[in-house]
Amino acid sequence: MDKFVSQTETSLKKKKRRWSTKGRQLEDNYLEEVSKLFGKTDFKRDELIEYLHVLQDNFGVLYDKHLVALSTLINIPFSEIYEVATFYAHFNIVKDNKTFNPIKVVRVCESLTCELLGAQRLLKDIKSLENKNIKVVPGPCMGRCQVAPTVCVGKNYVDNANLDSVKKIIDEKDFEPVIPNYIDLKKYKNEGGYIIAKKIKDGEITKEEVLKSLNESGLKGKGGAGFPTGKKWEIVSSYKGKKFVAVNGDEGEPGTFKDRTYLESDPHRFLEGALIASYIINANKVYIYMRDEYPAVIKILNDEIKKLEEEKLIEKNYLIIRRGAGAYICGEESAMIESIEGKRGLPRHRPPYVAEVGLFGCPTLTNNLETLFWVRDIIEKGSEWFAGQGIDGKKGFHSFSVSGRVKDPGVKVAPAGITIQKLIDDFCGGMADGHKFKGYLPGGASGGILPASMNNIPLDYGSKELSDAGCFLGSAAIVVLSDKDSMKDVALNLLKFFEEESCGQCTPCRSGTEKTVKLMKEKKWNKEKLADLSEVMSQASICGLGQAATNPLNSVLKYFENEITYE
Repeated sequence: MDKFVSQTETSLKKKKRRWSTKGRQLEDNYLEEVSKLFGKTDFKRDELIEYLHVLQDNFGVLYDKHLVALSTLINIPFSEIYEVATFYAHFNIVKDNKTFNPIKVVRVCESLTCELLGAQRLLKDIKSLENKNIKVVPGPCMGRCQVAPTVCVGKNYVDNANLDSVKKIIDEKDFEPVIPNYIDLKKYKNEGGYIIAKKIKDGEITKEEVLKSLNESGLKGKGGAGFPTGKKWEIVSSYKGKKFVAVNGDEGEPGTFKDRTYLESDPHRFLEGALIASYIINANKVYIYMRDEYPAVIKILNDEIKKLEEEKLIEKNYLIIRRGAGAYICGEESAMIESIEGKRGLPRHRPPYVAEVGLFGCPTLTNNLETLFWVRDIIEKGSEWFAGQGIDGKKGFHSFSVSGRVKDPGVKVAPAGITIQKLIDDFCGGMADGHKFKGYLPGGASGGILPASMNNIPLDYGSKELSDAGCFLGSAAIVVLSDKDSMKDVALNLLKFFEEESCGQCTPCRSGTEKTVKLMKEKKWNKEKLADLSEVMSQASICGLGQAATNPLNSVLKYFENEITYE
């Protein structure tokens, strides 16, 4: 026995010793850096994504040692922080740079409209500006399609960008967002703002009157699903106990920029609509989920909400801004709620629906930002005012985000039921010089593609003609295409977007988008395999991303087959 113990001791001595514990170790200097930055002790789990934003805003990127320090401060496992940070495209994790020079990230939009106008060539040119403090990367749609191509330098956006204009911003170190002129609280109140909200809060306008007005107006959700707004409010208001309003401002659909346009010009019209919604359902708080790509909007909202608090129009922390971090999937309502709670934006299985079990497990009213923007006007002017805006039996109007090959792109408020031809001719000044109308996206990246020959289809939710064509209106993002554009390349651009933005939770979408893109990159397409993939994705994916991802592909196969060579 003694001999066995002696041999064991000898072998242990020979064994290589580990002089430090496993894993990433906390270092005092990093902890001090992060502690000073936050300067508080009341950390909350659901604010994790905002803490990551604060770190990146200060240092330019997320250094892994800072994440270790954050893990210690907020008492969340490092693995959990890491999985959240790596889920979102806008978080850049790097190994420690001991100099801590802030790194500025330059993002070149490569979504469809920007691609049509030379984004790939621009990305290659701007790569020449990279150095140890400047990092150049491609990025998905930035919500500025009417001024494509777009480049984001830090938080400053360069519209109609070229190499010289981007270099000028970098040289001048002009990295902060440009704040446009907008209607502030004082001007908004002078024009009758918050009178309707106060009357509802005080009971001068009843809940029943508001719901009746919304139902008769025909207002539907402007985020893409087109669900009747009044009906949704009725459903959520029927639940008891703690409730929330969660506003979807994650306008990530390529081609869409209407929400940004409204917030950069008249933010309080939206904020009043959000307050009205909260009063009707008796919500405890309102969470506004806003794209990180909209730094000017975020500053405007923070500044104006602070004014509302100072004037005692709302309680402190009643309206809460939560920043997204570059994840298109968070436009899906349950994924948005997961993100607001500080998690990865993974869509939930349903039922239960978020109206019943939503934010923090409570009944939650989710509305698109533009939906709430029109609520005050409908109540103030009457349901007939809104309902009467449509044509051919349609109710209301749409804020069409029009980009691509037209002379005058932008947000066009036009009647529900208008056709693409009238939209181009009457609202956009016609086609751009030298371009002949060839096709269009009626509803953003997932809404399909139609040929110019189908230029008389009514654009509205529930349009039978649109549905029969295999398309839908979605968020009313219209991208106009011309004879200079390859429909095969257009479809590939859109499928690459879905491949990049898939959350990866379900196999049909995660693998399906990857395999579809791979097949579409071939000179000759395998029609049978592409059809099989499309069928599986549309039938088996958890959420709308995977279910609609191959709509552009299916449209090209159906309407532009002459541009395709098959195996």
